[in-house]
Amino acid sequence: MQRLVVNHIVKQFGDRTAVNGLSFEVGEGEIYGLLGANGAGKTTTMRMVLGLIMPDAGTVSYFGKSYSRELLPIMGYLPEERGMYPKIKVSEQVAYLGQLRGMSRKDADSSLKRWLERFDIPEHYDKKMEELSKGNQQKIQFIAAVIHSPKLLVLDEAFSGLDPVNVELLKATVKELRDKGTSILFSTHRMEHVEELCRNITIMHKSRPVLQGPVKEIKKKFPMERVLLAAEHEVQGLDKLTGVTSLTKHEHGYELRITRPEVAQSILQHALAQGPVRRFELMEPSLNEIFIRTVGDRHE
Repeated sequence: MQRLVVNHIVKQFGDRTAVNGLSFEVGEGEIYGLLGANGAGKTTTMRMVLGLIMPDAGTVSYFGKSYSRELLPIMGYLPEERGMYPKIKVSEQVAYLGQLRGMSRKDADSSLKRWLERFDIPEHYDKKMEELSKGNQQKIQFIAAVIHSPKLLVLDEAFSGLDPVNVELLKATVKELRDKGTSILFSTHRMEHVEELCRNITIMHKSRPVLQGPVKEIKKKFPMERVLLAAEHEVQGLDKLTGVTSLTKHEHGYELRITRPEVAQSILQHALAQGPVRRFELMEPSLNEIFIRTVGDRHE
């Protein structure tokens, strides 16, 4: 049984349809990616999953059951917007949020201290939120979302405001939660994070799902049209080869755009005829390229 099943949900606000016929499933120990431009319907979908608003049609089920308040102890949510009170101490409000999820004050406080140690910020226990940097505020919000060890976690732009070191720290933490069995619905604008973390995705556009499935299978549907080449010498005549549509020379080699994957072999043979090749790679399309192809040309 899947932990979360979203089945043909629809949500309207007046004359505007925010979500139209969306379905997906999230299993145990899975990070599911929900992608789309601003206004595509991602946040509305997350709010329906959390039970904050109800769908006008379709259903959302959790462990085979419909939403109820009994779900609160097993659900966690990290919103994109800052949601903590700026003038209240970290210890007071995070422990209180843990209590709202069914924890005792003592257990919530112990869990908070463990997480602060994990993130190397134990000194912030008695600080007010407004005294912290944006990055550390985001860490505290993350802790508040997971302090009660939820089985279902909704992350909306989880790495917003973090420097690269702390992005890696939180990514490692999210992977650890996944490996322990947490089911995660993950939304972000950073496609490289989705490629690294998610097995299955939905791309939404103007309220509708336009591309769904395993990332690996989705990539197979899009042609490989980019070649990376590096050699000890300058390679002449690459731009004259049939099937090469563009050539860009970088400090460490060449990037070529091609019309079809078969062109890559003629590029390699052409380069080898002029000397040793240090690197040759026919690149699969990135998720960012797929997103732009799927959604970019549909903007009005």
